[in-house]
Amino acid sequence: MRIISFNANGLRSAATKGFFDWFRAQDADVLCVQETKAQEHQLGAPELLPTGYRAFFKDAITKKGYSGVGIYSRRPPDEVRTSLGWAPFDDEGRYIEARYGNLSVVSFYIPSGSSGELRQDFKFEVMRWLKPILDEWLRSGRDYVLCGDWNIVRARNDIKNWTSNQKNSGCLPEERAWLNAQIADACGDGTAAPDRGWLDSYRVLKPEGTDYTWWSQRGAARANDVGWRIDYQFITPSLRDKVKACAIHRDPRFSDHAPYVVDYDLGTDRR
Repeated sequence: MRIISFNANGLRSAATKGFFDWFRAQDADVLCVQETKAQEHQLGAPELLPTGYRAFFKDAITKKGYSGVGIYSRRPPDEVRTSLGWAPFDDEGRYIEARYGNLSVVSFYIPSGSSGELRQDFKFEVMRWLKPILDEWLRSGRDYVLCGDWNIVRARNDIKNWTSNQKNSGCLPEERAWLNAQIADACGDGTAAPDRGWLDSYRVLKPEGTDYTWWSQRGAARANDVGWRIDYQFITPSLRDKVKACAIHRDPRFSDHAPYVVDYDLGTDRR
């Protein structure tokens, strides 16, 4: 089963840059999109709906053309969920989940705090609120793949300029501590890892990797590979041995983020 996570920074814009042509060649089963920056009725054009896929979206109702998440699925899901029960988060279009038997695939868009103190405070509030939900999912017995832009790097290997970003949103020590305290590997920033926690699919296969998924649009950040790894597929421990391959596709360029592709051997018919 091939799952792709991609922050489009405007899905219609990414489409004009050839994203769906690239996507059709990937033979993916599920695509999780973040930052659609559109309302659902604006995403129904044929060029935005590849043949053989069904699309599901959660729009932002707080502001048009803002945020928004989606899931494209080759196999019809048994159920699609779009609310976690807290309006300040749900209404910004930041969560959608497709369920297939005992497997849940989630597209998350965690807020950025880079625009100022107000949004950083909201980000911290989201982190506190989301933690018990993630804990509950981990205990549930379901298999989860949590895709998305989490707007937090984990450690030095996940960002080009580690030292100079210690006071910047996305690399703040308290953000990293929150994220790494939920992930059961030794690839974090020194925060104590839980005995049983989520797994970072990239680190399962590449514990020493230094690939990035996002680059500032200022200067020549992408050309010089001055990036951050903030797009993830976090998985339940039950899926550790199912992760077979992963790749970050920095080229072609469809967005300021790169698609992150993971192949899982789930022992079921992908079609």
